[in-house]
Amino acid sequence: MLITREKLDRLYEMYNHRRYVHPDPLEFLYAYPDIRERELAGLIASSLAYGRVTQILKSVSSVLEKMAPSPRSFILDSTPKSLLACFSGFRHRFTTGDEMAYMLLGAKQVIERHGSLYDCFLAGLNEQDDSIIPAISAFVNELKSAAEEGVNSLLPSPERGSACKRINLFLRWMVRKDRVDPGGWDKVPRSMLIIPLDTHMRHICTDLNMTCRKNADMPAAVEITEAFRKIAPEDPVRYDFSLTRLGIRKEKYPL
Repeated sequence: MLITREKLDRLYEMYNHRRYVHPDPLEFLYAYPDIRERELAGLIASSLAYGRVTQILKSVSSVLEKMAPSPRSFILDSTPKSLLACFSGFRHRFTTGDEMAYMLLGAKQVIERHGSLYDCFLAGLNEQDDSIIPAISAFVNELKSAAEEGVNSLLPSPERGSACKRINLFLRWMVRKDRVDPGGWDKVPRSMLIIPLDTHMRHICTDLNMTCRKNADMPAAVEITEAFRKIAPEDPVRYDFSLTRLGIRKEKYPL
């Protein structure tokens, strides 16, 4: 299938609207106008974005309800003991309550060291790098610093070849700003973002002749991102939301 910017922009104009967001964990971020709160809600929502969407929404909601009305205040006022107790009964597929508690403890330590998740990410970002992957690795490693033995299913690392779909989804939400993505991390260049790749997105991009790779791993994510970058160098992740709506709505590509 021949893909052009004109066709992708038509798709973007068709689907890139908030009325098409539900069901998507992104919808939780709209409740937080303060970027310091939104980044924490985004970290939680994206980290749980695997499995059936109904269970994702239920799990994200249960975590954020415990942290209401301010995720930031909740985290900063918590101790390791209180976090472990708070999430002792939580489970999302193979993610345990302890893993959620340790990720939030890592977020607390990051905020205490840097002031915010945003400032932590900026500290590891070098705009001269060929990609944003080194910054992702540094960010994940800081968040994992509180986890016992470094084990945490919520925080995959590109150092192991993972496509890091969930962290790239988080970055799309936080860096891009349009009718769907709320943005706020203004100093991170959109041009450096990597497509949030899962099996579904890989199938779409295979149909669009953007990759021949069989696995939804980081090399495939980079290859697909480079294909989009040739079309939209300033914003290669621009079409991610619109393309994924096709599968959710079970519609054929209007391309």
